[in-house]
Amino acid sequence: MTAAPLRPPGHEALLAAARVEFAERGYGSASIRDIAHRAAVSLSALYHYYGGKQELLYALLDEGMDVYDQACDDALAGVGDDPAERLAALVEALVRFRSGPRGSSQLELTEGRSLNPEQHAALRARQATATDRFREVIADGVTQGLFRTPEPDDARRMIIAACNAIAQWYRPEGRTPLPELIDRYVGLALTVVEYRPRVPTRNRAVSSR
Repeated sequence: MTAAPLRPPGHEALLAAARVEFAERGYGSASIRDIAHRAAVSLSALYHYYGGKQELLYALLDEGMDVYDQACDDALAGVGDDPAERLAALVEALVRFRSGPRGSSQLELTEGRSLNPEQHAALRARQATATDRFREVIADGVTQGLFRTPEPDDARRMIIAACNAIAQWYRPEGRTPLPELIDRYVGLALTVVEYRPRVPTRNRAVSSR
């Protein structure tokens, strides 16, 4: 498996430049010379740390996964064990990630195919780990009887696909504020898993009279 790319001091400038070039021109049309120029480094300095566009792309995607993984960890640390709360936290983290600046998140969805097989396998492994978070939370909700969906895998795919699609159309300057978007997608996710909150014992007793 490909090791994490070397990230030298000041590498942020190189990655930031590559991110902009890839976003504006597309990976195929972006020029390594223009990336170096935008980062204000020489070509020889760039090649000292990265072998070319492909390594820069992988570094960007790997760094993007670092950001997303940390966002998920932070979101889950802020809630308890309730599956609905944990699903909502994961949806919020993914919506925030996909609605962020058009950079690593967008590249992951559109340019991952440009990686070499080893890099692609490493990225897919990280994506699978991210998917497993949703799988485990939804399975827990089904086990506890809170999520009534008979197709938890399909529910997971639908939720993740809907959140991922945000990167294609969302603009911060648009008509939908981010908090509203998050609330909307959390509601959709809970609907897809057929969430049924627990009814307190006292209320059940009263209703049965």
